[in-house]
Amino acid sequence: MDKVEQSREVAERLQQRGRLTSEQLELVRRRQHRLRISQHRAVVDLGFASEEETWQELAGASGLEFVDLCNYTFPPGLPDERLFPARLVHHHRMLPVAFTDDSVRAAFVDPPRQSELSNLRLLLNRRVDPVLITPSCYQGVIRQHFGLGADTLLRLDEDTTPEDRGADAVFDLGLTEDDAAVSAGITRYVDQLLADAVRLGATDIHIEPYFARIKLRYRIDGVLQTVRAPDGLRQVYGAMVSRLKIMAGLNIAEKRVPHDGRISMRTEREEYDLRVNVVPTKHGEAVCLRILGRQSLMLELQELGLDPDQEALLRDLTRLPQGMVLLTGPTGSGKTTTLYAALTQAYDEGRKIITIEDPVEYQIEGVVQIQTRDEVGLSFASGLRAVLRHDPDVVLIGEIRDVETAEIAVRAAQTGHLVFSTLHTNDSVYAITRLIEMGIDPFLLGSTLSASVAQRLAQRVCRHCAEPDPELPREVRREMAGVLGLPEDEIRASRGRGCVECGQNGTRGRVAIYEFFVMSEEVADLLGAELKTGQLRAAVRARGWRSLRDHGWRKVHQGLIPASEILRLTHRVRQGLD
Repeated sequence: MDKVEQSREVAERLQQRGRLTSEQLELVRRRQHRLRISQHRAVVDLGFASEEETWQELAGASGLEFVDLCNYTFPPGLPDERLFPARLVHHHRMLPVAFTDDSVRAAFVDPPRQSELSNLRLLLNRRVDPVLITPSCYQGVIRQHFGLGADTLLRLDEDTTPEDRGADAVFDLGLTEDDAAVSAGITRYVDQLLADAVRLGATDIHIEPYFARIKLRYRIDGVLQTVRAPDGLRQVYGAMVSRLKIMAGLNIAEKRVPHDGRISMRTEREEYDLRVNVVPTKHGEAVCLRILGRQSLMLELQELGLDPDQEALLRDLTRLPQGMVLLTGPTGSGKTTTLYAALTQAYDEGRKIITIEDPVEYQIEGVVQIQTRDEVGLSFASGLRAVLRHDPDVVLIGEIRDVETAEIAVRAAQTGHLVFSTLHTNDSVYAITRLIEMGIDPFLLGSTLSASVAQRLAQRVCRHCAEPDPELPREVRREMAGVLGLPEDEIRASRGRGCVECGQNGTRGRVAIYEFFVMSEEVADLLGAELKTGQLRAAVRARGWRSLRDHGWRKVHQGLIPASEILRLTHRVRQGLD
């Protein structure tokens, strides 16, 4: 039975075990034929079964043993250019599990063909006993031991001469067409870097040069994670930055000033925009790439993770004839996604919607969208003045950054427009005192602000390895019991023990936590220039307001978020000294 026939059995085996329905099996087959990929990859791509479960079935269909090597280390002395060259690891996508004088036990990502095993037997002068591992496990091992893209730099090293790799030459690699092999190698490495970040769900890529090394990090689920850079990246770093600057339409010759640009890229599933920021440092140019998934920004309200009463409230806010709705939170907390979902809900043929953004992150059909351009005088404030003369019903302001924009936004909400915007504050209550501090009249604010919404994105407990958390601190259990109104012995929390699916992290994906403050006449009467944030927070809490931390504990009790994540997101410095 060849590899193609073996892979075709995987989805059928999963269906026989009750993991796939007949409809899902048909979708798998259609994807398999349309994209000309193996059936097991189609199953994982569609999310119908976990990678580990699918590869276990693939191993069974292929007559191979499945092994978990996510905590793998190479056998002593390997890889060795004479016994087991590193290029074999990259080319055949395999890892040596055990090595003896007459045999090698090798773990493959895909079931090897007989001809492949025969070639390896000749190359290694040993019998090859194959087993199977998941692609995520293999890629994690490769990144840890060799660094991201090590196979690409290995080929690049083989294709260039020592003169090409000299200290003076490397900085100009890729800027001319004299060495096509080097240029192609750098292009492959940059493409591999971007594809790897997208595959892992990263929102940012940080590339930082130092004297003897390059530091590479991804921001995944809101936390920076170090990715090992391969040996040799420092020597071609200038060429890599030049490649990124070319893709972003920047001046590759200017290395003394910061640059901002944009790259559009497409994968099999989705289109992405990458915001590129380059800053000069002592050891070269540092690069930060923000990855914006166009499709992922467009969610329906029911996909945001709102509690049922919060979802109903946000729907009501989008139907208001006038007023102002503010979203607050730090960069990367999902404010733009929530704003776009609210705009989609607010849209109908009887309303004109205009946005002014920096940048326009997703184009919405039927909505007039304006990109700010400070260099020609089109700021949020000046653009908003022009927008209000364009007879809108709903206005979205990307961000209230200054007093002038805040004053115009409040005036627009007072004169019959529904205004959505964002503000950088810690919570929904502080948005009020922040606007008062900026000079907005408290009485005017009380009559125009409809609601402010704070949000955060918390790491989700991996659904594949979730288990009860036996180490929940007593003070946390007590606090949760008080917030949820439950006895302490009924408090539940989950954590992930770590598995192939989550890269041994215990978390995978994120969940939004929302905190709503709705303006009422009683609260509006309290507003004044001398009002303190603590006084206002105590007053609204007495009227039913609940903080982000309170809403977070509810999701902890539901098993969606680990308790440690709420403690991280809402960390409070202890008052006083012990």
